[in-house]
Amino acid sequence: MTLLPGPRAYQSDDRAALADICVRTADNGGDSRHLYPDHELMPSVFAAPYAYLEPDLAFVLDDGTGRAVGYILGTADTPRFVTEFRTRWLPLVEDRYPRPDGAPRTPSDEMVGLLHNPERMVLPELADHPAHLHIDLLPDWQRQGYGKELMRTFLAALNAKGVKGVHLSMLTANTPARAFYDRLGFAEIEVPDPGPVTYLVRSTVADL
Repeated sequence: MTLLPGPRAYQSDDRAALADICVRTADNGGDSRHLYPDHELMPSVFAAPYAYLEPDLAFVLDDGTGRAVGYILGTADTPRFVTEFRTRWLPLVEDRYPRPDGAPRTPSDEMVGLLHNPERMVLPELADHPAHLHIDLLPDWQRQGYGKELMRTFLAALNAKGVKGVHLSMLTANTPARAFYDRLGFAEIEVPDPGPVTYLVRSTVADL
C-alpha cells in the first residue's frame, strides 16, 4: 500500500538507503562518489554510527512506498556518543579504514582521519547544547518542507528525553544549507579555530 511521504523511525532495512543518501549529499550537499572511491567511507563517519549507537534518534523520510529518501539522526549527549564511538563503533570499521600514516594525501585520508578522532566533536562552547545532528535529503526531495518535518520529529524526540539544546556543524561554503538552518531558528555560535565549518545551535522546543 502506498502512503503519503513523511518521517518515520529508522529500521534496519534502511541501512543501504541511509548510506546511499549520505554519499549522494556528502560533497557540500552534492554527490561525493567522485571524491571517495569507497562508498562506505562517508556513511561510516557521518551516518551509520548514529543508527547503530542511537537508533531511537534515527528517523528517515519515507517516500510513501517504504523507501528512505532522506534522514535525520544524531545523539542526545555528544560526550557520551564520542566515548561509545571509540569503544563500540571504531572497532567495527578500523580494519577497513586504518589510521593514515602521516599527513592526509587524499580526501579519503582526511575522512579516515576524522573517523579516528571522534573527540573532535566535544567542544566546551557547545556544552549547553549537548545533542547534535546530521540531516540529509536526496535532491528531488529538498525544498518541499520535508526537511522541516524531519527536524520537528527529531527535536521532539530530544525534548522528550529532557535534552534542551542541540548543535550541528556545517561547511561554511554550503550557503543553501545555512539558509535552511536559519529558517529553522538555528543561530551561529563562535568556537576557536572552526576551520571550514560553522557551528549552529538552537533549543529543542520544536516551534517550527
